[in-house]
Amino acid sequence: MARTPTEISQEPKPAGPDGSQMSREDEILMREIDEAVRQDDTKAFFQKYGVALGGALVLLLAGMFGYWWWDSSNEAELEGQSEAIISALDSVDAGDFAGADEKVAGLVENGSDGARTVARMLQAAAALEQDEPAKASELYAAIIADADAPPPLRDLALIRETSLTFDDREPSEVISRLAPLALPGNAFFGSAAELTAIAHLEAGNRKEAGVLFSEMAKNEDLPETLRERARQMAGLLGVDTIEDVDQLLEDAGVAAPRPGAAGPQG
Repeated sequence: MARTPTEISQEPKPAGPDGSQMSREDEILMREIDEAVRQDDTKAFFQKYGVALGGALVLLLAGMFGYWWWDSSNEAELEGQSEAIISALDSVDAGDFAGADEKVAGLVENGSDGARTVARMLQAAAALEQDEPAKASELYAAIIADADAPPPLRDLALIRETSLTFDDREPSEVISRLAPLALPGNAFFGSAAELTAIAHLEAGNRKEAGVLFSEMAKNEDLPETLRERARQMAGLLGVDTIEDVDQLLEDAGVAAPRPGAAGPQG
């Protein structure tokens, strides 16, 4: 029995430009031409956009490296500033105020906002310990004028500078400067209110002074020594600050009389 011839499928040869079948040589030639065209297209693309792409890549790498360097150097710089402040505090504890001043001097010029402010506060404290109130006042004034200083430290500097220059200011100026701080609920209410109340007394405003002293005496968030001082001043001004007599006696260590207890015998 004769075998059925096996049909071998062949892919149709590519057609030429005129639609006729290309020879093997023509097919190879067309492939080479196509590859050359692709290479030319790639070459033309990089000639046209290569500089821009290369520049973008360089900028990207530079940006990444720049951020890494900034982050590393910034962290190292902040650590250096912290170490300088800690070292200065150690000098203060040791009584070496001049040394503390020197250790933070560089931070005043080149430190971050917080480090610069803390450095000035330390320098001002050192100046006071060395009996240089004028220098301390100037340093506090510099903190007050520094818009980038942390607000709590600016407020503290305002109170301390006002306290140092109290005798050189008009009572009305002291009252005006400390008005935002001399309010119950403010972190610096106690110190600001006491200075303001004294300024009111010097201005002849006994009623306003009495009200402030009374508010301080009733404020349980303030130190007891400050409350007791305010209570005494309020009493001198005729303002009653005692809300619970028994509690006051107990706090003072004096036992309150028992109800119905006999009085002293004659």
